[in-house]
Amino acid sequence: MPGRTRLAPAAPWVELRTTLKDWNAADPALLGDMLTQMHLIRAFEETVLDLAGEGLVHGPAHSSIGQEGGAAGSIVGLRTSDQVNGSHRGHHQFLAKALAYVAPKLDPKAEFPSEVEEVLHRTLAEILGLEPGFGHGRGGSMHLRWAEAGALGTNAIVGGGVPLAAGAAMAHKLAGTGDVAVTYFGDGAINIGSALETMNLAAAWSLPMIFFVENNLYAVATKVDEVTREARLSGRGCGFGIPSWRVDGMDPLAVHLATQEALALCRSGKGPALIEAEVYRFFHQNGPLPGSAFGYRTKEEEASWRARDPLKRTADEMIRRGLLDEAEASDLRDRCKTVMSRLAERLVEPHGNSRRIRPDLWPDAAFVDVGIRGDLPDWDQARIIEADAYRGPTKERKFVDAIADVLHRRFETDDSLVIMGEDIHRLKGGTNGATRGLADVYPGRVLGTPISEAAFTGVAGGLAMDGRYRPIIEFMYPDFMWVAADQVFNQIGKARHMFGGDADMPLVLRTKIAMGTGYGSQHSLDPAGIFATSPGWRIVAPSTPHDYVGLMNAALRCRDPILVIEHVDLYQAVGAIPAEDLDYVIPLGRARVARPGRDLTVLTYSAMVTRSLEAVERLGVDAEVIDLRSLDRASLDWDTIGASIRRTNNVILVEQGSVGTSYGTMLADEIQRRYMDWLDQPVQRVHGREASPTISKVLERAAFAGSREVAHGLALAMEAKGAPLDGTLLDEALR
Repeated sequence: MPGRTRLAPAAPWVELRTTLKDWNAADPALLGDMLTQMHLIRAFEETVLDLAGEGLVHGPAHSSIGQEGGAAGSIVGLRTSDQVNGSHRGHHQFLAKALAYVAPKLDPKAEFPSEVEEVLHRTLAEILGLEPGFGHGRGGSMHLRWAEAGALGTNAIVGGGVPLAAGAAMAHKLAGTGDVAVTYFGDGAINIGSALETMNLAAAWSLPMIFFVENNLYAVATKVDEVTREARLSGRGCGFGIPSWRVDGMDPLAVHLATQEALALCRSGKGPALIEAEVYRFFHQNGPLPGSAFGYRTKEEEASWRARDPLKRTADEMIRRGLLDEAEASDLRDRCKTVMSRLAERLVEPHGNSRRIRPDLWPDAAFVDVGIRGDLPDWDQARIIEADAYRGPTKERKFVDAIADVLHRRFETDDSLVIMGEDIHRLKGGTNGATRGLADVYPGRVLGTPISEAAFTGVAGGLAMDGRYRPIIEFMYPDFMWVAADQVFNQIGKARHMFGGDADMPLVLRTKIAMGTGYGSQHSLDPAGIFATSPGWRIVAPSTPHDYVGLMNAALRCRDPILVIEHVDLYQAVGAIPAEDLDYVIPLGRARVARPGRDLTVLTYSAMVTRSLEAVERLGVDAEVIDLRSLDRASLDWDTIGASIRRTNNVILVEQGSVGTSYGTMLADEIQRRYMDWLDQPVQRVHGREASPTISKVLERAAFAGSREVAHGLALAMEAKGAPLDGTLLDEALR
């Protein structure tokens, strides 16, 4: 018979409950502050639901009525410099942090400071989509951010904000401030991969963060025990070695005491921590009706939870202790409702038999695209060196060695840089050697990650938004962006714009195109087309060692997320770089004329620049080959492109990847819109087939574009121009 040893979790897991002694010992100022916050939040949320009932909230109204105790109990004891983020149901968390920032130690008997009314006004305006809001109306109910107060932003993607909070926690750890990040999410998000990945990563790296689970028992209408066997959600923490607390979220003091214990652990360097607060939303997922109106909850269940209202619980204990009387508690409630009624009246006006939003408060429609990306640096102050203009001493370097060289140089001169990715600290510089030697010299800033793209990408995003550090992340293959797609596109790419246009995201994502290496359909993507059609990202694709150094230096000066595309075919290619200079820049937004010509404009990038040049020379075509270098919409060099088109009147776009994810789709459309009158023929294109490259060497080669396809495309373009190529030369090029 096998021997058995009962195992225990590596980290403690406790349920914390308050006693009468705890309530008697509680600081009166603490209780008064929590009670006042909860009443303000309750009145605020009731006003939101009233406005939603009138059709004045465009979009959802996810109220937190009933859940105020979790937010106030956990946030009242935070430092101003601690940070929080939350989920789509996050009004209460945002308000608790904002109120604590402008008016710490609220007194339930005193008049509210004017700063309190300003916070409530701006938050309500944001939810209504109005210009006075924190995000100028762009964020609405689900994207509330006020960085100054430590409110990093609520999030509409379930679990989407969890990795970002880990990035904020990493910034605190690197800075050694002792500050903590708290991420709020619910019973639905705790089963999301990004949340669980982040728990593992945060534990592995001992990040100072609290995972605060508001378990309100229902993900929309699906009860928690329908979707998980272990409905005590704090048990998730044990699986990652995270100390965990389970508390009654309708008891604000219990939440506060658990949070103080978790904060002490995190501030001592032993984080992260997890708190599960069992709470209850009194209304449906969205809007002013109770869940029972939709049939998934009973009225009896709702009544039993309403009897445990955290506002009443706190007021009753204060009254019992003689800190407050019934009249004062009632007066607090009335004053909060009066304030919110007055604030609502500032945003709406009578309109016939109903009310409407005041027209003068809507944002200007011209603001729609402002802030998708930030402003580029002032390149006039930069030392720009183009390869063809450089006259100093040079040295020959492999492309991959130039990557390593410039990363070393930047880490040497910029203490804010952090790089993370899978195996980048091992294997003599990752799988390709691009980070060789970095981990030895900068061990605390070169972080090998778990195989958790969603988590470490989000961590990098949160680290970038913090502003004190500039992360570089490496995707071993660009196909992995789909694993981290929420963080890449919904979070990092959209953050600046959706939070009002001023949320910097200084992040560099390095990845490589690997077509022709036999790694198959899930390791061979050219990501340019995907990123170019996704808002917020900038894209550079160097084709020479010299350009890589200059473009990476430029990318690391920007305040936007930047995709840097490398190519396996270039890694061993040799080119000249300045012998003693790794500090020059090549500005984003400047293409390079790799070869002048008059008969045809060839627009291309990365490894296809060399293939295009070779094909042009072999076929004897007087083509102008332009290395685009910057590929995103905002950075395309239309001056260089347009001047070439006006000379040649013919364009061919050359790329390697599949037609379905093609970069040329966007570029061809834009060229024809801008230069239709200058074109003698439609824009021609060279690209791969519809299928992704597969493992078979023959099928892989058939799937992507190479030298033969470039030659064939040039021949078609010249034939359409009325200047067919020499058949012998073409036959040789197509062999």
